[in-house]
Amino acid sequence: MSFLLFVILSIYISSIVLLIYGFTKVKKYLKPNLKPQTSFTIIVPFRNEEENLPMLLKSFSNLNYPIDLFQVILVDDSSTQKFQVSGFRFQVLMVDNIRVSNSPKKDAILTAMHHVKTNWVITTDADCIVPENWLLTFDNYIQENEVSMLAGAVSYTCKNSFLDHFQQLDLTSLQGATIGSFGLKKAFMCNGANFAYTKSLFEKLNGFQGNNKIASGDDVFLLQKAAGLFLNEVHYLKAKEAIIITKPTENWKSLFYQRVRWAAKTSSYQSTFGKVLGLIVFFGNLSFVISFVLFLFGVFSWEFLLLFVCLKFAIDFMLLYSTNQFLTQTRIKYLLLSSLFYPFFSSSVALYSLFGSYEWKERRFGK
Repeated sequence: MSFLLFVILSIYISSIVLLIYGFTKVKKYLKPNLKPQTSFTIIVPFRNEEENLPMLLKSFSNLNYPIDLFQVILVDDSSTQKFQVSGFRFQVLMVDNIRVSNSPKKDAILTAMHHVKTNWVITTDADCIVPENWLLTFDNYIQENEVSMLAGAVSYTCKNSFLDHFQQLDLTSLQGATIGSFGLKKAFMCNGANFAYTKSLFEKLNGFQGNNKIASGDDVFLLQKAAGLFLNEVHYLKAKEAIIITKPTENWKSLFYQRVRWAAKTSSYQSTFGKVLGLIVFFGNLSFVISFVLFLFGVFSWEFLLLFVCLKFAIDFMLLYSTNQFLTQTRIKYLLLSSLFYPFFSSSVALYSLFGSYEWKERRFGK
């Protein structure tokens, strides 16, 4: 058993080393302050976000970008309280979501697409805040590169709680894997809260056709389609000025369901690399849990467990540290505690996603 667990750990370590190499291959982008040229439509699907939407719209007002070069489409997905939009200098259109599938968010983006008049669209979430040079950085990169799809980074604004910093650690690991996969030319993951693509590419890919039975995945499935057909036109924008800030979930139940929603789509990935990496990470974390349980039952010695923990922690830290340096100016808090708890949490999420249902925006999805 110990030999098998170390084989799994060796495969896991090799995979993380590969992602670290890929991470270094994606160079940081510093915008040259070119004159803005790109017209964007910002699509924001929302449901019952009357507390968050004003802050997002205020951040749009603070954008360092000509107001005639962007418009905002808010897509209301059956909110119980209607949100009123007025008093903004930029163009804002609010439309009701037209449901045609099992995925409210994909339907919302598809609904918005009927109103898009620009070539580029960029999606974000209602609980986000965008930095002032967000669109300018995207625009400058587009001007300098032949690109049809551009993924950006997302980070949390954390209070001083273990729950918040655990989520930041989890998100950091996902962002590290995302950037690493782009560097390896194996892009399979991105975040729809900071995701841009041309309307013409969306139409070439037939939108979300083929995966609209899955509740989430408006971002990753579109990315994997594009990477499979137009790999050289799919890039990652590794720029600090384009990092979007969002809120962590407020309790462990919400976090668990959110991660289950994210994990549930893995089996439907078009990317073989994404599927294999998902399995390697799952078994890498599960092997940690098994080692701990066998230690408790006296099968493994504490020396064995300590060696296992140190090897896994060391390789994880290398990817986490590099990614955290890019995402935020603050150091990783509760690192050791989060690292010890994470394998148990992620293994539970992965196993539950295979059989259980989850709640999202006061609705139930899943098995």
